[in-house]
Amino acid sequence: MRPQGNAQALEQRRLRAIHLLEEGHSYRSVAAQVHSSLSSVIRWQQEYRKNGKDGLQSKPTPGRPPRLSQQQKKKLLDILLRGSLAYGYQTDLWTLQRVRDIIAEQFGVRYSIPHCWQLMTGFGWSCQKPVKRAKERDEKAIRKWKRWVWPQLKKN
Repeated sequence: MRPQGNAQALEQRRLRAIHLLEEGHSYRSVAAQVHSSLSSVIRWQQEYRKNGKDGLQSKPTPGRPPRLSQQQKKKLLDILLRGSLAYGYQTDLWTLQRVRDIIAEQFGVRYSIPHCWQLMTGFGWSCQKPVKRAKERDEKAIRKWKRWVWPQLKKN
């Protein structure tokens, strides 16, 4: 569901577009002024003619409402930002299973692992697999091989 402020801003843009159209502005100039597409301006005017000002109101997003409120999501993000060590885990890695357990414990809501992944990507987080490298790795030799040997072996 959209935050309330965005819905009101969209309604204001729609009302402004109708006002400009009633003043005699063209569809294209109105679209440019309200930073919208031409087709949206036309659709808004049709809806306004059909249902009046009520037709320009934002409609709620269809579908099931989220199980965590915005406030709960903020609290979850605060928990995650503190790190898993602060929450009693042995390593400082957040796994989806751990996130799922935290959500169940803190908010009494059961999420599937894929839905936990959706939450994490919604927070802007990504998969962070630690890179495993051999201790014996010789970076200088690898650079030399990539620079001189690999181009000779590679097919043209």
